[in-house]
Amino acid sequence: MTDPRSRATMRPLPRFIFASRWLQLPLYIGLIAAQGVYVFHFWVELVHLLEAAFGSEAAVQALVRSIGYKSDVVVSQLNETIIMLVVLALIDVVMISNLLIMVIVGGYETFVSRMDLDGHPDQPEWLSHVNASVLKVKLATAIIGISSIHLLKTFINAANYDEKVLMWQTIIHVAFLFSAIAIAYTDKLLSAAHPNGH
Repeated sequence: MTDPRSRATMRPLPRFIFASRWLQLPLYIGLIAAQGVYVFHFWVELVHLLEAAFGSEAAVQALVRSIGYKSDVVVSQLNETIIMLVVLALIDVVMISNLLIMVIVGGYETFVSRMDLDGHPDQPEWLSHVNASVLKVKLATAIIGISSIHLLKTFINAANYDEKVLMWQTIIHVAFLFSAIAIAYTDKLLSAAHPNGH
């Protein structure tokens, strides 16, 4: 535990540099605003899906535009492919939202200030042992999940994509996968070298 007297005797320049961490606060507030935009987008898409399920042709057209679905015939009602693509888009929004929460909460706790959530019933399990290294691994696995959803959406709607686009999306996804494995392996090596560092 830090001696309170050490804070009082801290030299002005180190104190100023250490206080600069609060400059990150507006960034996290901005991410919270972005989270609000995602919540709004999620509900707009969900309302369109429910309206389309009850026969609204305008809602079907809104969904078709939002997912980029193309067909040789005019789509006037829901089909299994459209439902699947919309649901995957909603899952995608949820996963990106989860990623945002990890960055906001984990980043603030790691780089700005402690939240003092110990003993709180809603404290996320992963937050009790979060640090920059753990955060990197969690973010990498979250990005792979998001990339997987995007790739699945592309393959379901593959007829509307060029072969080159399909190939590059797959290559990029594999690159994300190998990057995450490399980050996790590096973290494991560092943990083994410095067992008390976490």
